[in-house]
Amino acid sequence: MNSDSDLQIAGDLLEVQHLLRPAREHPATVAEFVGLARSIAGDRSRWAPLVQYDATTRWYHRLLGHPQALGYEVWLLSWIPGQGSGLHDHGLSSGVLTVLEGELTERTDRGKRTLGSGSQRVFAPGYVHEVINDSLEPAVSMHVYYPGLTDMPMHSTQHAAATATV
Repeated sequence: MNSDSDLQIAGDLLEVQHLLRPAREHPATVAEFVGLARSIAGDRSRWAPLVQYDATTRWYHRLLGHPQALGYEVWLLSWIPGQGSGLHDHGLSSGVLTVLEGELTERTDRGKRTLGSGSQRVFAPGYVHEVINDSLEPAVSMHVYYPGLTDMPMHSTQHAAATATV
């Protein structure tokens, strides 16, 4: 054998495709869902023309997916100053929250965190939080849920205080 390397590949390198895993049609890991959210967030033309603001309630629009078809869904939400979600969890769904414009505040039993444009939060099933627009400007966020959101139990502030002391 006349080679500078002990490693040799038999056959044509272009013929190994059958050994590679096929590309996934849909995200399946937390990192892939975060990547999906970043990809959509980076394509402003895909979501910005859809945004509306409602003075009486948070506005929302399903941007992508249907729980029965894809197993996940992507929602676009707008928040005018003072609007909030109330203290809640997402049932059996995990999620990725991405702030697209403006600033939102997330409150949990561990305190509060300001989320500026581009910030992302990943959460598991049962994660209790409240999201509110405490700023003076409107905000837009995107939420990816897997599996699709079927339940959003609301919690009382007493629940938050009890969990904070446990």
